[in-house]
Amino acid sequence: MFSGISLGIMHQITSLLLTPVIWALLLFVGLAIYEIGIGIGERFGGIRHLRDAGNRDALIQAGKRRIERADFLTRLAPMLGLMGTLIPLGPGLAALGDGELRILTTAMTVAFDTTVIGLLAGMIGFVLGRLRRRWYDQAIQQLSAQIQAENRQHG
Repeated sequence: MFSGISLGIMHQITSLLLTPVIWALLLFVGLAIYEIGIGIGERFGGIRHLRDAGNRDALIQAGKRRIERADFLTRLAPMLGLMGTLIPLGPGLAALGDGELRILTTAMTVAFDTTVIGLLAGMIGFVLGRLRRRWYDQAIQQLSAQIQAENRQHG
C-alpha cells in the first residue's frame, strides 16, 4: 500500500524537524517576553508620544507594525506547538508497540511541553494584539479629534 522508501524519507524529514521546531518555540517565547516589554512601554508613554507628535500616518504605521508582530505570534506559535506535539508521537507510539515505555514517556513529555509553550506564546500574542488594537484606535481617535478642533479654531 505504501512505499517503504517514501515512508522512510517522510519519517527522516519529520525527525529532522523536531529540533528546529523546539528552538523556534523557545525563540517565540523570547519574542513574546520582548513584546510584553514593548507593550508596557507603549502603554505608559510610547503611544502618547506618537499621538502628541501629531503625525497620524506615523501613529498608524507604528500601530500596524506592532499589531502584525503580535498577530504573527498568535498564529505561528500554536502551529509550531502542534508540530512539536505530533512529531514525537510517531516514534513514541512505535516504541509502545515494542514495549519500550521509557521512549514513549519521553515522547509524550516533549509533545506536551511543546504544546504548552506554543499555546503560551500564542496567548501572549493574542492579548497583546487585542490591547494594541484598542490603544492605537483610541490614540488615533484622540488625534483626529484634536486635529478637527484645531481646524475649527483656524477655520
